[in-house]
Amino acid sequence: MPNRRAVLLGGAGVVAAGAAGLAAGVYEGWVPGRPQVQDLLGFNGKAGAVPDVDPAEIEEGSFVSARRGGVETGFNVITPVGASPGVPVVVALHGRGSDHRTLVGRQFRIDKFLEDHVQRGGRPFAIATVDGGDSYWHERPDGEDAGAMVVEELLPLLAGRGLRTGPADRIGLLGWSMGGYGALRLGALLGPDRVAAVCAVSPAMWSDPDDASASGFADAEEYERFTVQGRQGDLAGIPVRVDCGTGDPFYRAVEDYVAGFPDDATGTASFEPGAHHPDYWRRVLPDELDFLGQHLQH
Repeated sequence: MPNRRAVLLGGAGVVAAGAAGLAAGVYEGWVPGRPQVQDLLGFNGKAGAVPDVDPAEIEEGSFVSARRGGVETGFNVITPVGASPGVPVVVALHGRGSDHRTLVGRQFRIDKFLEDHVQRGGRPFAIATVDGGDSYWHERPDGEDAGAMVVEELLPLLAGRGLRTGPADRIGLLGWSMGGYGALRLGALLGPDRVAAVCAVSPAMWSDPDDASASGFADAEEYERFTVQGRQGDLAGIPVRVDCGTGDPFYRAVEDYVAGFPDDATGTASFEPGAHHPDYWRRVLPDELDFLGQHLQH
């Protein structure tokens, strides 16, 4: 099978040399505005489809989070239909501008993807989603700390409801964009005794700290304090999966991050056509749920 570069540079005379050069530059990353041009040229691939299955069961709740400054914080627990009590748990972290409902909304329908995962023979597990605001799942200057909320409030709350999130249990972490960064960071903080696997999808990270999102980082100093880049070794002992589309603005930074893992690291990564968009995220979600299921213990 020809690789993606070969496909782009081919054309057998159908595509003019200038257009072929542009296509190559888009894929290789040297054309300015590459994500926008890749989308315009139709290089982002087919949109992932929501499985045509009945959804997993969704239970919604909320609590007042001291770690988030006393705000009402919503959460969902998504459980496969007929799953036995005590299945492992994956905590799913949403992206910027989203909340705990986004992942069961029409653009994601993770409840259907989870049920499909089980129907395809995958290991059953529950998924917990929770509101994290736009603070990038780490401590902020005003005292808000959505990452600490997950560890110190959400996990004990879920354990009190009979889920396997207590100190002796190992969870999975899954996140998109801001949440992908958060999953990598929390995985490193909790370590292999508490985390069975991490899956980061299009994780938000920047090659230049001055470019980091102002909603999550006051300045370059704060970004460098909490960055996951250069700290891949902190995930030692945890299987990690990273997925990112080649049309994603974070693509090059994520590619460099993946290249920085130690040679003996356990995990996988994929870079295929796709944008920073649910169309791409739905396409890779079945493989990500399978990855998490393979590493979660019964």
